[in-house]
Amino acid sequence: MKKQFLSLVRWSWNGADTLRKVLHLVVLLSIFSIIINAIFASTPKVPGSAALVIRPTGRLVEQLSGDPFSRALAELTGDAEPQTLVSDIIEGLRSAKDDARITSVMLDLSEMPGGGLSKLKRVAGALVDFRESGKPVIAKADYFVQGSYFLAAHADEIYMHPEGVLAFYGFGAYLNYYKEALDKLQVDWTVFQAGTYKSAVEPFTRNNMSDTDREALGNVIDQLWAEYKAGVESARELEPGTIDSILDDLVATVESTNGDLGQVALDFGFVDGLWTREQVRARMIEVAGENGDESAYPVVGLNTYLEQARIINGSDTTEENVGIVVASGEILYGNQDPGTIGGDSTARLLREAREDDSVKAVVLRVDSPGGSLLASQVIRDEVEALRASGKPVVASMSSVAASGGYWVSMSADRIMATPNTITGSIGVFGMFASFERSLSTLGISTDGVATTPWAGQLRSDRTMSDEAKTVFQAMIDRNYADFVSHVANGRGMTAEVVDSISQGRIWTGSDALANGLVDELGELEDAIAVAAELAGLDAESSGEKFFEINLDPAQEMLLDLMRGSRDLGLDVARYAQPESSVHRLAGIVDDVLKPFTRFNDPTGAYSHCFCMFE
Repeated sequence: MKKQFLSLVRWSWNGADTLRKVLHLVVLLSIFSIIINAIFASTPKVPGSAALVIRPTGRLVEQLSGDPFSRALAELTGDAEPQTLVSDIIEGLRSAKDDARITSVMLDLSEMPGGGLSKLKRVAGALVDFRESGKPVIAKADYFVQGSYFLAAHADEIYMHPEGVLAFYGFGAYLNYYKEALDKLQVDWTVFQAGTYKSAVEPFTRNNMSDTDREALGNVIDQLWAEYKAGVESARELEPGTIDSILDDLVATVESTNGDLGQVALDFGFVDGLWTREQVRARMIEVAGENGDESAYPVVGLNTYLEQARIINGSDTTEENVGIVVASGEILYGNQDPGTIGGDSTARLLREAREDDSVKAVVLRVDSPGGSLLASQVIRDEVEALRASGKPVVASMSSVAASGGYWVSMSADRIMATPNTITGSIGVFGMFASFERSLSTLGISTDGVATTPWAGQLRSDRTMSDEAKTVFQAMIDRNYADFVSHVANGRGMTAEVVDSISQGRIWTGSDALANGLVDELGELEDAIAVAAELAGLDAESSGEKFFEINLDPAQEMLLDLMRGSRDLGLDVARYAQPESSVHRLAGIVDDVLKPFTRFNDPTGAYSHCFCMFE
C-alpha cells in the first residue's frame, strides 16, 4: 500500500511538472512568434478600411505602474495589474478622427471598472470630438459598472448582453477602522497631526468617521455624483433626474421587470439594445463591412494603430518644446518606479527638463494623494529651480492632487485643475506604533542603557516619552506652518486666509478655484497651451516632449511587442478569472494598510489623504 501511495504521488508530481513545462513552452513559443513577426514585418499594417477597436483593460491611469520592462513581462503572464493609459486612448481617437482608413470605433468596455471622474470626462470628451467626424462609436459590454458606463454614454449606440446589468450606485467614502482591534492586540499608536480635517490617521485612532471628516467627504462626493449624473443624462439626452428616479424607487422598479435589470436599463433609455455578442458583431458588419467572410468585420486594435501612427507621424518634438513630467501615485522618498512618485526620481526628470535647451516651459501633471513630506519638498525644489532658470511651470491636476500632491504643485506659475479634481488637504501628520504592551503579554520586555534620554524613542518595542511627543508635535506644527506659508506666498494670500481653508480639508477643483487654491479649470491640453503661452511659444510650431524613465533599445522593443500582443490575441491577462469575494476583502484591508507600510519619510512627517473616490 505504501509503495502504491508513493507511486501515485510520484506520478502526480511528474504530471504536474510536465504540465508546467508545457505551459512554459507555450508562453515561450508565443513570445518567439511575436518576435519573429516583428522582425519580418515592416510597419504595422492597418487595413484600408477598418473599425478601430478600443478595449480598455483595468483602470484608467495617467501613468502605468511599475518598471516598464518588468511590467511588460508581467502583462504577458497576467501577473500585472491591468491598467490603461488615458493618453493612449485620446491619442488614438485624435489620429483616427481624420484617418480615412478608420470607419468607426468599437468601444469594448467589458474589462474597465473606472478610473476617476476627471479621467473619464477627459476620455469622454475625446469620444465626442471623434464623433464630430461623422464616424460612429459603438459601445458594448456584457455588463456595465458605473465607471465604464460613463464612457459608453458618450457613444452613438450602446449594447449590453441580455443577461447583463447596469449598476448605478453613486459615490461613497467608506473606510475600515481598527482602533478596537488594536486595543485588543494592545498596540498603541502615537499620533501627531496639524489640521482639523486631517483624517488620514483616523482608521487607527477611531472606531468610526469623525464629524469633520464626514462633512468634508460628504461635500466632495455630493459634487462628484451631481457631475456624474449630469454628464450621463446630458450625453444620452435623458431628462435631468432620471438616475435619481430609478435609485429613489429601485425596489419597485426592479420588481416591475421581475428582476430584469437589463430591461430597466433599456426601458429608461440607458442602452439601445440588449444584444448578444453575435448580434453586436452583425451590427458592426453593417457599420464597417465584411472582412472576407460573413462572420467578421475588418478591425485594427488600438495598440497596433498607435504603433503605426507614431511611426508615420514621427516625434512631436521641435526646437522649442513644452516639457511634460507625469507625477502619478503616492509620494515616497528616494527613487521609485513609475506609478509611484519618488522624490529623487521625479526631481531628476524635472532637472532633465531644466537642462534641456529645447524645453522652454514645463507642465507637471499631478495625480497623487500625497505621501512623504520630505520627498514632496525635494520635488518642489526642482519646480522652483525651473522657474529660476526662466522656464515657466504649469501644474496640471488630474483626478487628485491633494496633500503632498498640492505641495509639489503650489510653487508653479499657474495651477490648473478640472472641476472634479480632489485637491487641498493642506495638513500634516506623523504616527508611530508601539508594541510594548502586546509584547509584555508574551513575557517580552525591553531594557538597556543610553547616553541621552532621546536614544531609542522611536523603537516599536518602547512607548515614546511625553518629552519626545512634545518635540515631535512641535515639528509637525512647524511643517504645517511652512505648508500654509508656502501656499500663502505662492497664491498671494495671507497665512490666516490659507489656514482658514486648509486644516486638512479636501475640495473639488471648482471649490478650490473659488477659494483661490487654483488659477483656472482645464485639462492637460489646456495646461500645455498655457505653458506655451507663458513661454512665448508659437502654438503651431512648438512641440511636446515627455520626460520618462528611459529603457535600453532591447527593453523598448520588448515593451512594444508586449503592448501589441493584445491585438494579436495573446493577452493572457484577459482570460484571468475575476476576483473572488475573499480576494476583494483582502484587497480592502490591503488598500488601507499599504500606504502606511510603504511610507518611508526619514523625518516621519507626511501629507497624505485618502481621497480617491469612484
